[in-house]
Amino acid sequence: MATVAPETVFDVWKRSLARLLAFYEEKRATTRRFFPKLFLFFLAINLFCYWWGLFTAFPELTRGWPGKHYFRVQFPVGFLGALFDSLSFFVTVWIVRRALQTTSRRSYLGHLSIDIVIAIVATWWVLFVFSVSGWIISVWEAQPQMLVERHALYERRVSNALENPAQNLKSIYFGIIMGVSAMIPTSVHLYLSLRAFLKVRFGRARDAEPEAA
Repeated sequence: MATVAPETVFDVWKRSLARLLAFYEEKRATTRRFFPKLFLFFLAINLFCYWWGLFTAFPELTRGWPGKHYFRVQFPVGFLGALFDSLSFFVTVWIVRRALQTTSRRSYLGHLSIDIVIAIVATWWVLFVFSVSGWIISVWEAQPQMLVERHALYERRVSNALENPAQNLKSIYFGIIMGVSAMIPTSVHLYLSLRAFLKVRFGRARDAEPEAA
């Protein structure tokens, strides 16, 4: 009688990912105006993260004239952030489809690791978003600034955070909060891989108990 090879972590991981993709395909097919709703979903996440980051890291910027300024800034920040997240979401779906068709573990990991690249790109996108958003609002407030100057300002803040992280914890924290939506695909993959590992590891342990007895 032929023995069935035990499932590997990759087998369980791919099966979970395939179920998640099937769930997405079903929702896309059955949900009216799916794409506008997806964009609004990411818009809501970006706005929530924006205000959560401001209130917890820089509460002084939520009052007085700075409060009015950053209230206006939220609109281009939310729109541009949701635009990036929506586009990266569809790239992620395409990557997942390709990954599930591969038979090589190296190719499978290679496809999914692209999401890590997207998360890194999102860091620089946040920099671009705040530069452009601040420039747009400065023009609207009749206090126009050069876009290059705005970009240089945020670049200096990023450089300072990297060179002296202990003195820029608030800025680092705010950047992480603003990047939460872009981290969702990578977080999902890490969760599924960890769950697959635990399921295989402890599943084999349970199967081995009767033999040990």
